[in-house]
Amino acid sequence: MVSLFTDPINLLKIVVVIAVSYLLGSLNIAIIVTKLFTGKDIRTMGSGNGGFTNVMRSVGVTAGVITFIGDFLKCVISVVIGGILFKTMDATIPQAELLGYGKYLAGMCCFLGHIFPVYFHFKGGKGVVTVAALLAVINPIVFAIALTAFLIVFICSKIVSLSSIISGIVVVIATFVVTYYYGFKSAGIYSAQYAGIVTGTMFVVCGGVIAKHHENIVRLIHGQEKKLTLKKKENKAE
Repeated sequence: MVSLFTDPINLLKIVVVIAVSYLLGSLNIAIIVTKLFTGKDIRTMGSGNGGFTNVMRSVGVTAGVITFIGDFLKCVISVVIGGILFKTMDATIPQAELLGYGKYLAGMCCFLGHIFPVYFHFKGGKGVVTVAALLAVINPIVFAIALTAFLIVFICSKIVSLSSIISGIVVVIATFVVTYYYGFKSAGIYSAQYAGIVTGTMFVVCGGVIAKHHENIVRLIHGQEKKLTLKKKENKAE
């Protein structure tokens, strides 16, 4: 077997995973769905964010649900592609870790595409649903922990941004605990290096999610952040 980064075929597959995942992530479903429903740009409505929460508030529940599903599926597809291509690589890395690296790389690139979409002048959403999809496919345990944290905070506050920020912090901690203490220390499935790399990956991703919430954080500090209220009627295209 050869090194992951010295074999030309391996490098080509890495480039394909990065490119395909980023381009899939750049398909901002919120912008597309809002355009179809109202003829408007979601980034000029409500909070100005190109994500499903703003669609729910500004366009309606149906459009919001479609946006959520679309954002979720594009990351799932990216992660599956990443896993498939990395699984076929010839490298001196354990198969389980190689598969994991491919999935995390794909998920991260899809996330970057979502928040910086090439098709929409690099102005996208905050990536919460994309990260949720990444975790649901790669690490269901961490996903369940993060989802529980999100729901607890949301039920208590009714504020999506606060719930997203708290669950993002929980994701990083849970990723380390699950991959290092269970995956490495207890089960011996992964190496300590793998646990460190994937934890670092989720630190970067969740850090990006929190950074995209900078305006929300300012409003939270001043007690001005709005609670989630759904638009009762769907807007009609003008």
